[in-house]
Amino acid sequence: MASENKGAGSAGKIKVKWVVSFISCTDDMRQTIRGLGLRRLHQVVEREDTPAVRGMIHKVRHLVEVVE
Repeated sequence: MASENKGAGSAGKIKVKWVVSFISCTDDMRQTIRGLGLRRLHQVVEREDTPAVRGMIHKVRHLVEVVE
């Protein structure tokens, strides 16, 4: 029962960390990084875990990582 409550609080959120610069990336990748709310390298943001956000992360998966 306790594990259900623990998982329920974090199930709707996902933390994304920007780890690689977008120099020499296309404009749409730059806009995707900005759309995720990332402004600086090594910044971590917390976003809702929705299909749209998952798709954005997938598009720039070589530039970001999902933090536990």
